[in-house]
Amino acid sequence: MRFGTRFAFFIDAAIARSAINLVLSKQWHGLEKLPKHEGFIVVPNHCTEIDPVVVGHMLYNQNIMPHFLAKESLFRTPVVGWALKSARQIPVERSGAGAGKSLIAAREVLDDGGAVVIYPEGTLTRDPDLWPMKGRTGAARLALKTGVKVIPVAHWGAQEVFPRYAKSFKIFPRKKVHVLVGDPVDLSAFAGRQGDKATLEAMTEVIMKDLTALLETLRGEKAPAERWDPAAHHQSTHGRFEERGSQGKKPQELKNDVGTTETGDPQ
Repeated sequence: MRFGTRFAFFIDAAIARSAINLVLSKQWHGLEKLPKHEGFIVVPNHCTEIDPVVVGHMLYNQNIMPHFLAKESLFRTPVVGWALKSARQIPVERSGAGAGKSLIAAREVLDDGGAVVIYPEGTLTRDPDLWPMKGRTGAARLALKTGVKVIPVAHWGAQEVFPRYAKSFKIFPRKKVHVLVGDPVDLSAFAGRQGDKATLEAMTEVIMKDLTALLETLRGEKAPAERWDPAAHHQSTHGRFEERGSQGKKPQELKNDVGTTETGDPQ
């Protein structure tokens, strides 16, 4: 990694780690399962806006520089945009001619031996109980094109500090977050296949099953038998869904919804 990028990571990490250490204690499990000296894809669950800091902290402390896919508009924001660009984060354009550029940039990071973090749900989960919802196909597409390992990472506890779509942090008492790294997702059945819709959706479901099983371990309970599908509940696939005709829980029943980082992958 070039010096400028590593230096930017150092500055960003110093700020983010200091802030997160104030409000969260951490327990990391399964760190030995993180690949060494090779590029790989990280697929975490997504239930609060501070998830990227939690996952990024864990990876950075293992001397792994995380490269997140983040919505393109963030890169035009003063200070934040500079920090993202300097640390070689990857902008996502959700539509238009630039929609596939993020996957090209992600492949370049993987070819350099880096770690690309893709939230397979594409945005914060719409599931009322914060279980992983129906996934999108970006991580599967990148895995099929590159053949790199896909590592599921489940975490639980950060939502106690910053509930989904919250307006403020809940600092006291100090909370604890658990992060669990899983075995590489077994996608060998799809090797050599074309990236058609059926293949990508099948791969995505395998990824989501492994990720959900990890989260079941952390939470000590079973996920619903049927995965939450935003389309079936007339919800948008990204953004502030309570303002877009959600027919799930009423806005006042949601957990302080105000927005989303929309870090994730293009469909």
